[in-house]
Amino acid sequence: MSLEQLFNHQEFIGRHIGPNDAERAAMCATLGVASLDELVGQTVPAAIRFGRKLDLPDAVTEAEALAKLKAIADKNIINKSFIGLGYHPTRLPNVILRNVLENPGWYTAYTPYQAEIAQGRLEALLNYQQMVIDLTGLEMANASMLDEATAAAEAMTLARRVSKSKSEAFFIDSRVLPQTLDVIRTRAKYFGFELVLGHPEEAGNADYFGALFQLPGAGGDLLDLSAPIAAAKARGAVAIVAADIMAMVLIKSPAEMGADVAVGNTQRFGVPMGFGGPHAAYFAFREDMKRAAPGRIIGVSVDAKGKTALRMALQTREQHIRREKANSNICTSQVLLANLAGMYAVYHGPEGVRRIATRIHRLAAIFGHAIQAAGGKLVYDRFYDTVEVNLGDKAAGVYAAALAAGYNLRRVGDSVLAVAFHEQASHEDLAFLITLFTGQVADVAALDAAAADAIPAALKRESAILTHPVFNQYHTEHGMLRYLKRLENRDLALNHSMISLGSCTMKLNAVAEMLPVTWPAFAELHPFCPADQAVGYHEMIAGLQAQLMAITGFDAISMQPNSGASGEYAGLLAILRYHESRGDVARTVCLIPQSAHGTNPATAQMLGMQVVVVKCDELGNVDLTDLKAKAELHADRLGALMITYPSTHGVFEESIRDICALVHGYGAQVYMDGANMNAQVGLTRPADIGADVLHMNLHKTFCIPHGGGGPGMGPIGMKSHLAPFMANHVVSEVPGAQAGQGAVSAAPFGSASILPISWMYITMMGAEGMKLATEHALLNANYVAARLAPHYPVLYSGKQGRVAHECIIDLRPLKAASGITEVDIAKRLMDYGFHAPTMSFPVAGTLMIEPTESESQVELDRFIAAMLAIRAEVQAVEDGVWPADNNPLVNAPHGKADIAADWNRPYSREQGLFPLPYVLDNKFWPAVNRIDDVYGDRNLVCSCPATADYL
Repeated sequence: MSLEQLFNHQEFIGRHIGPNDAERAAMCATLGVASLDELVGQTVPAAIRFGRKLDLPDAVTEAEALAKLKAIADKNIINKSFIGLGYHPTRLPNVILRNVLENPGWYTAYTPYQAEIAQGRLEALLNYQQMVIDLTGLEMANASMLDEATAAAEAMTLARRVSKSKSEAFFIDSRVLPQTLDVIRTRAKYFGFELVLGHPEEAGNADYFGALFQLPGAGGDLLDLSAPIAAAKARGAVAIVAADIMAMVLIKSPAEMGADVAVGNTQRFGVPMGFGGPHAAYFAFREDMKRAAPGRIIGVSVDAKGKTALRMALQTREQHIRREKANSNICTSQVLLANLAGMYAVYHGPEGVRRIATRIHRLAAIFGHAIQAAGGKLVYDRFYDTVEVNLGDKAAGVYAAALAAGYNLRRVGDSVLAVAFHEQASHEDLAFLITLFTGQVADVAALDAAAADAIPAALKRESAILTHPVFNQYHTEHGMLRYLKRLENRDLALNHSMISLGSCTMKLNAVAEMLPVTWPAFAELHPFCPADQAVGYHEMIAGLQAQLMAITGFDAISMQPNSGASGEYAGLLAILRYHESRGDVARTVCLIPQSAHGTNPATAQMLGMQVVVVKCDELGNVDLTDLKAKAELHADRLGALMITYPSTHGVFEESIRDICALVHGYGAQVYMDGANMNAQVGLTRPADIGADVLHMNLHKTFCIPHGGGGPGMGPIGMKSHLAPFMANHVVSEVPGAQAGQGAVSAAPFGSASILPISWMYITMMGAEGMKLATEHALLNANYVAARLAPHYPVLYSGKQGRVAHECIIDLRPLKAASGITEVDIAKRLMDYGFHAPTMSFPVAGTLMIEPTESESQVELDRFIAAMLAIRAEVQAVEDGVWPADNNPLVNAPHGKADIAADWNRPYSREQGLFPLPYVLDNKFWPAVNRIDDVYGDRNLVCSCPATADYL
């Protein structure tokens, strides 16, 4: 080997891709092909093949990529941030940092649809819901939203659904956070809502279907909202309060002021600012709104043995099920971040959280008192943590001096500066700021003795918080460590076995990709800091944009959407704005094939578009005759086609270019859903195929982990004619975006702190590695399909009998013959140590399997062995060996309680618990037996039950 070869710059490619050379050869032989090239030729239509090398640098090692990114990150400047405006420095306890945020047992888990093997995460989320319920005073809460601004926008649409008012006007407190107003304006336009801004006291002056209030206001001022809320509700409005999570520890809860809904950000409960995200937004509401509320709700149910068990409740509300009738399209929540915030409350407990909240307020109160004692002028004398000071013509000088000393303040106007105190603020910070603003040396102890609280007595909280035992027993690090480990052990994640979910791409999340997320240079920046302090962030983001443009062929990339669903919304929004710019305001019909991603119809509905479904033929392809007929029928109103490619049916449609050309011929635009980009990278490019806009799930194809149901990122690629209509931001302008294009997320770059994950992945893989990853995704999927096909029919395939990166096996004939359902098979897979594939989507009675490129042949063969063993068990039921109502499948999953329990079943205990030899060596024990979903929905409880019920 040459010296260059010995350095092995491509080493990471082999770390990411599962099959080695020998396995690859054996798998190709099973498929009857001589090489990956031959397989790709049989799978991807020749007409859309890219045919050349991606315009990306060559692969580099993990060490080289980390060094390169570290040099970029070092260009960021970490000032002490006192900007506020919804984002604050905080401290994540190290025991949570190491054992949750940096632990693949938490961040590689999937959304907890299979609840029996997700009890740890579900308990953590239930803690989060209980925390939100306690602090807001409302009866119910969901398990998190994307950010505060989108949560407020969702609250607006909830208000419209439940309000009996005939008004189409929505009142907004003029004190609302500017980024929240920006997002609401974007949303409201396409719902046809009229927005009315005013002081809270004006909320009762007219009829509104809803009213949004801010607590405290953007300027920090505290008002008792009780009277304005009562006045608005008296005229039919639903009252919504956007409240600071830390402030609610000390002030009256939104419910005590009369609110129906409360929203906000839990970022300051231990989650780094991260240049804007990801952070878990909270959403609390009255119980009678539960079926209209957006987001996921964790509920308490029982298992087959009567033991308390947790699950996601009311799942029929979700987007992929209700489609255009869904309550919202918040497909990605922020589970990992909600777990961090909830555990922050568990670890600190009510006394610790109150101490932190009180210290923050005390710092602000002393600062405010010092300003007034020195003859200065406060804009508001009632506040929680943010103090606005009118400095007159001295403001610019004070701001500049603060910057020079390493402090970021907020410029409210030419004469007014705001100072927002936070958990990390110290005595020294307080003394420096007092001296800076007053010109006098600060005697902090004397000022502390003289300063009064700045929270009015009538607004001080008297109700208890965090009274549940879970918040009162894990305050030592040992106790917390063991609690976190106990929960982790109840969850099946990628650190145990493959998760073969179709359309969700549960691939390797390499440690080298994850490390930069917690680097201070990425974690500690405020999203609205001065641009010259975020040079490294902008360089990294621009680099990722260039990588994604090379991969997709688009002319511009918007990084703002902070989920796949948000990307769908941003993509369709750009199309509508483009049509409007040309005077085509009537183009509001959206064609969506039956094979499209399940969330697409809900997105179109959110933008006021009329959804028209296009049929698919018996092979799962778009029915071109039906497409043409419906395009012709709606020709003058046709705005867009939303198509998933490869389709959700798991095939590359041969006619995709013709489909795009047909839609363009009617003056409409093609939106391509990027859920299945893992089958395209390096082999074909969406922009070359004919798409005008595409969203990319960075939490799928580009290795950001699912985190148990979030975080996610969904940036969009756009052709040049759509680029002017990408989302901008009212507080911090987005480079390349045009003025007047409203935001879709609270922060200008969405969840910016997780973007280094995808940057690292692409950088380490290089042009060759990205293509190889796609080729191996096709190889693994076709290998699984070929091995399973003699036992389970594969529902759809391409012209030459190949599937794309996922395959759908049809269980309906099996169900008809045996009575065994897809649910039974999904639960039985748990006994074999596997999470089930995607169940009953996109076709009822099926399983959709996506093994990804990161799984080796050994792991694939383990999964295949499990599926074949299950098929034999089904056959035993068909043959009458086991009764239809008492067999290993309908009794699955089997848990630890079955080890010592009486055993009166027609199959052995070993068959139930250890059905294959490998299971004994690496047994994953479901924490509970099969959960009663119906009981959980009929007896909905979304708060923590007694601790003893968990044991």
